[in-house]
Amino acid sequence: MNIVEILQRQAKERPDAPAIIDMHAGRERVTTFAGLDHASAKGSALLRETGLVEGDTVLVFQPMSAELYIALMALFRAGMTAMFLDPSAGREHIARCCAIRPPQALVASSKAHLLRLISPALRHIPRHICFSRFMPGCIPWQRAETIKPCQTITPCVADAPALITFTSGSTGQPKAAVRSHGFLLEQHRVLERAISLTPGAVDLTTLPIFVLANLASGVTSLIPDADLRYPGKIKALPVLHQIYRHHPVSVVASPAFLACLCGACEASGRTVPGFRPLFTGGAPVFPDHLERFAAIFPDADVVAVYGSTEAEPIAHISRQAMSSDDLDAMTSGGGLLAGEPVEEIAVRIIVSRWG
Repeated sequence: MNIVEILQRQAKERPDAPAIIDMHAGRERVTTFAGLDHASAKGSALLRETGLVEGDTVLVFQPMSAELYIALMALFRAGMTAMFLDPSAGREHIARCCAIRPPQALVASSKAHLLRLISPALRHIPRHICFSRFMPGCIPWQRAETIKPCQTITPCVADAPALITFTSGSTGQPKAAVRSHGFLLEQHRVLERAISLTPGAVDLTTLPIFVLANLASGVTSLIPDADLRYPGKIKALPVLHQIYRHHPVSVVASPAFLACLCGACEASGRTVPGFRPLFTGGAPVFPDHLERFAAIFPDADVVAVYGSTEAEPIAHISRQAMSSDDLDAMTSGGGLLAGEPVEEIAVRIIVSRWG
């Protein structure tokens, strides 16, 4: 089953509901479920028109935005694999990743395409597609607007690769993590239950993989007006304005991102009511984080989430479920409580010793 099939259900059930709310050219933009489906069908036709075929790998450099998910849905529709790596890791890292999995196309923002000036690996990719209308040597994604949409969704076996991401490779050769269509479908099923995804709700979404889960569950993803590459350095006020305007009821974010929001609220003496579950992870979640978040988000059940690139989520625990002894043990250096594993995962703990 192609992951797009479950996403397409939402386009049929709630076509006019907002799927993604983001900022574009300084203005707020709303993309509906039907609009996302239609744009991705046109994008799929564009990809095929360029000569790409089922099984090809496409390197994507695009920040969290409607464009990113239109491109992803277009790739999935066509049975292609989206590849992601960290361009800020340098040209050697880019070259290593492209050698491990040579992409047949690069789909990127105009700013990201400038990396071709310093990266032979990017220049050697056969096709270059840009979200800007004017970029030398590129096919503009906007050409898709003039193409008849391709409604065909390529059938996929469960282990067909959908996403490939790479580690930084700072301690050696970059490592590829492959998420298949079957994996994404199962991950959606687990996330839908574990973080209580409710159709029609608004979620402040800071992590790319959770937008996919939201889209599959009929949840509106509110993408923060911030540079999410540096969550600990975001400008909090634009994000707080989005929260007060759209009233999201849930959020999944790193402790650093939430700490920035807390700092702005503490400076102005304000709190952020309305959140029910507040999930935080992707980095160590310390007891002082939990207390601070509970004070600034007074309605929220603050939940620490533990996971990894290969498996998300693995475990989670609510602050309310932690005893005073638990908090004292963490504060005194006993380690950080990760909670119980989710029902769908099997966990094995390796004894920490050499060999």
